[in-house]
Amino acid sequence: MITKELVRELAQERIDELDRGLFIVSISISSKFVINLELDKFEGYVAIDDCVSVSRNVEHNLDREEQDFELHVSSAGLDKPLRVLPQFIKNIGRTVEVTKKDGKGVEGILQAATDENIVVKTTRTEKSPETKKKVTIEEDLTLPMDAIKETKIVISFK
Repeated sequence: MITKELVRELAQERIDELDRGLFIVSISISSKFVINLELDKFEGYVAIDDCVSVSRNVEHNLDREEQDFELHVSSAGLDKPLRVLPQFIKNIGRTVEVTKKDGKGVEGILQAATDENIVVKTTRTEKSPETKKKVTIEEDLTLPMDAIKETKIVISFK
């Protein structure tokens, strides 16, 4: 039987051989054995050749006589939420939109990420009580990972 652990092991084997900074974002296997494997890369982008190479290693080491399957290997898209710590670390310095589990949103620059939390630098404008002029206030917010519903990269074409 095809398991996530087996697919992860086969994919990681090729990722280690390639040594290009790739990492696994997600693996899902449907009830009809459609396997979806998403990859990302610490620096740069995931090339088609990377996906093909990982796909071949997984496919060639699974027995279609034992279990028929469909395999899709792709890069994690920019439009999808960040899901694993290496993605957060890769995107430090980029603008992100965080939706918290309580429904509130935060937008700012991702400053740091750990297994426990992320730090986002936010900017807002307020009137100064003393001068009555608008002032810009920057604040680093620490958000616990378990309070975050999703975090997406803000794509800007400016």
